[in-house]
Order: sequence, then structure tokens, then C-alpha cells
Amino acid sequence: QVQLVESGGGLVQAGGSLRLSCAASGRTFSSYRVGWFRQAPGKEREFVAAIDWSGGRTFYADSVKGRFTISRDNAKNTVYLQMNSLKPEDTAVYYCKADVTGTSTAYWGQGTQVTVSS
Repeated sequence: QVQLVESGGGLVQAGGSLRLSCAASGRTFSSYRVGWFRQAPGKEREFVAAIDWSGGRTFYADSVKGRFTISRDNAKNTVYLQMNSLKPEDTAVYYCKADVTGTSTAYWGQGTQVTVSS
């Protein structure tokens, strides 16, 4: 079992930056692919970014390419999402998800709120 806890959300003005963290406990998740998703009010949850177990491959939604950077520190069991040039449309609850390699098992965190004011 893996527990994921997101942190780093908050209120920021448009153009500002935030860094989200997803810390894992219970088991090391160094072999898991980890992704960030977000859900705005009244909308479906959507993919934001993902990183493979080694950190060598990253994936981004078109809406955040060039502005967001995902990274991981397996020694700290933590995945980060650096968000720059934030826009009001980035306002959402951000969740991290860890996929167990080779299985259909996935773990979700509880989410952290990001609010970008115009």
C-alpha cells in the first residue's frame, strides 16, 4: 500500500509560480510511473503531466507544455510539479497518481487546491 500526500498548493496571481510536491509513504514508489492530474469545478479530471520511474521520460498535456515541469527524487520518495506562468484556467484541485508497473493498480492522493487570480 502506498499513501500519497500532495502539498504546495495555494493562491497565486496570474503569471506567478508554485511548486507542488507529492510525497509517498508506506512503500517506496521508485519503480512507479507518477502523474499529476487536475480537476476544475464542473469539469472532468484531466491529465497534466507524468514521469517514468527513472525520471528519464516525461509527458505533458499540451495546455501546460513549456510552463510546467515534472521531476522526481526517488531518494526522497517525492515527485514535484513546478508550475510557472500560471493562468486563471490552471485553477483546479491537483492530484498525484502512482501507477504500479505491470499491474492495473494505482494510488491517488487527496489533492491540493491551486487558485490563480487574474
